[in-house]
Amino acid sequence: MKGILVIVFLCFSQILWSQQVSEWKLSDIPIRDPYILPVEELGTYYLYSATRGVLRGADSRQGVCVYKSSDLNIWEGPLIVFENPEGFWADPVHGIWAPEVHRYKEKYYLFATFTNPEDTIEIRSDGIPVMLRGTQILVADSPMGSFQPLNLEKPTTPKIWSALDGTLWLENGNPFMVFCHEWVQINNGTFEMVELKNDLSGFAGKPQTIFKANNATWVKRMDLLGKKYKGQSIPGFVSDGPFIYRLPSGKIICLTSSFGEKGYSLSYAIAESGKLAGPWFHPEKPLLTGGHGHGMLFKTFDGKLMLTCHYPNTSPSKAVIYEVEELNSGLTIKGKNK
Repeated sequence: MKGILVIVFLCFSQILWSQQVSEWKLSDIPIRDPYILPVEELGTYYLYSATRGVLRGADSRQGVCVYKSSDLNIWEGPLIVFENPEGFWADPVHGIWAPEVHRYKEKYYLFATFTNPEDTIEIRSDGIPVMLRGTQILVADSPMGSFQPLNLEKPTTPKIWSALDGTLWLENGNPFMVFCHEWVQINNGTFEMVELKNDLSGFAGKPQTIFKANNATWVKRMDLLGKKYKGQSIPGFVSDGPFIYRLPSGKIICLTSSFGEKGYSLSYAIAESGKLAGPWFHPEKPLLTGGHGHGMLFKTFDGKLMLTCHYPNTSPSKAVIYEVEELNSGLTIKGKNK
């Protein structure tokens, strides 16, 4: 009987996929914070995106969807792999940010940023309310989902923090989350590290700041750039989009995004120690400017190192893919993927 149920489920999944898929060029998919998971044994790249009202109305329950491709150019999808459930701590119709999927211990873990605008953590001295925002970890047996939250009642990141953009990293075999403490709460946004429990169900320690947004000299204050939050100027520095990658030299880099003189930009920090604790050094200039941001790195099935991020930083933004070259001192752009 169990075998029959599995067959029925798989058949239903294929029918659901066939009912919803379309073929897309990458340049036609509206997306922010793109994340690509290569699964070599399936010969498939999976591109994850927040639904953001694309599949359903903006006032409907939000979720995460996936597209799949064998060549990074033509994509099939989208298919919903997660939808905000009843009883979840986050607002079901508020947009989800930065979904990314990691393979860990033969399961697939979705890290995504959720918000509850009705849960005010604190009121700033300038009267601006700070809302609950955090990264939640979800799990599934397949890259196609469906993903289930490991906790319905609270985010994985601290409940008294406005936090975002969590990503997974393994150090000496132990799982860590790297995430951002949002600038709206603390003015100078930070990049944080924290060890996770082996099943990723929660923290195994306390967060530690690995660097601050303005440790990179190219990052500028939002008020001096004329940027406003909810109509008000905040003298803050934005921290966005961490992603960790190890170079052949053993050094590690952390991709970062923030605002500089040339708009929203993508850069990185580098730790020669090869450890999350650093110390971290920042290049004088960002890697990509003019609206590029929130990137991640992956390798193609033929071994090329690729960077994907969104561009421009206005609606509608799209995913772009660049081939990059590893240097002992960091990264350089080789060219745009055709």
